[in-house]
Amino acid sequence: MASTESDSGSSGNFHKAVPRGSDQSAARWGPQHAGARELAELYSPGKRCQEWISVLLCFTLMAFNFCYLVTYFYLGHSWYILLGIVAGILTADFASGLVHWGADTWGSVDLPIVGKAFIRPFREHHIDPTAITRHDFIETNGDNCMLTIIPLAHMAANFMMLSPGDIYLNYPWYCYVFALAIFVTLTNQIHKWSHTYFGLPRWVTFLQHCHIILPRKHHRVHHVSPHETYFCITTGWLNYPLEKLGFWRNLEDLIQSLTGEKPRSDDLRWAQKTK
Repeated sequence: MASTESDSGSSGNFHKAVPRGSDQSAARWGPQHAGARELAELYSPGKRCQEWISVLLCFTLMAFNFCYLVTYFYLGHSWYILLGIVAGILTADFASGLVHWGADTWGSVDLPIVGKAFIRPFREHHIDPTAITRHDFIETNGDNCMLTIIPLAHMAANFMMLSPGDIYLNYPWYCYVFALAIFVTLTNQIHKWSHTYFGLPRWVTFLQHCHIILPRKHHRVHHVSPHETYFCITTGWLNYPLEKLGFWRNLEDLIQSLTGEKPRSDDLRWAQKTK
């Protein structure tokens, strides 16, 4: 079982602590874990460049679309807008769980292109959960920004090419897509906050306590080895119902029966690295 931490801000260990004076190469978790050090070294200049480009494009498109949404706002759409925003948040939460589950459970760091670029951070996170708190804004959010560029660009093109009447008719849909894009973009930032126990702004802790974004206490459930539940990390709203349905477990059983692949085998391999 994972030890808990108080909500006052003291940090607890998700894994068994290493006795003082033990060899660093034998660290059970944290930045001195052999696997964590190796994975951190795989972060490349090319990856950094991709993250910068993704962040710049994403936030430029987001600002552009927001201006158009404000311009075409109509009070009569209020209930549809609210429904679209809630649906966007729920979709983002499920999408975060699906991506998180897929990257945690399947694949390998050795896969071409996607391995080092996208699976590597998931492997690092389980053996050094606090590494994310040492990442800057670009490294934290670059990949999520990349995911939203195409839908945001498509929305921007619609605003420029469609007539005001067509925009009016599709306005609730645009609110859904925009809310989805915002919460997908912020998912890893929210995830980072769920691992941060000191110095968070009061408005962030307020949102966590109200469970509007992923609470710290809620996310601890996922970090109990073998990391096989509570994958949704945007708001965490869908974790309990998906767990009660056995959604991820049934999906894993289906894939394993079809492919013979064992869930989280690569994750376990990195966790067991000693040198």
